[in-house]
Amino acid sequence: QVQLVESGGGLVQAGGSLRLSCAASGFDFRTYGMGWFRQAPGKEREFVAGHSWSAGSLYYADYADSVKGRFTISRDNAKNTVYLQMNSLKPEDTAVYYCAAVRTRAQAMGVIPSMQYDYWGQGTQATVSS
Repeated sequence: QVQLVESGGGLVQAGGSLRLSCAASGFDFRTYGMGWFRQAPGKEREFVAGHSWSAGSLYYADYADSVKGRFTISRDNAKNTVYLQMNSLKPEDTAVYYCAAVRTRAQAMGVIPSMQYDYWGQGTQATVSS
């Protein structure tokens, strides 16, 4: 059974940090690209960051312009886990954050439509107060 379980959300003041984790099971994690998306109330779900599948130390990471320089995506294939380190958080980062997996060898994760992702987690709420 495929599972993606996010954790690490919470309430933080503007300028603070959160580290989200997504534990995967039930599929060959190493061969999937992993993405983080978010959805704020009344808004559409949007791409935040993506990490390509990785062969050894070679991989590619993509970020939405709104989070470049503040967020970092990483993965640990030994633990079947993908992370999103979020620094310098802003109130506009408040959203439910979802991780997702897509079976692809693509390097540019940011151009893959969300509908092409194969698996999704249930989401974790991150709230940034001003």
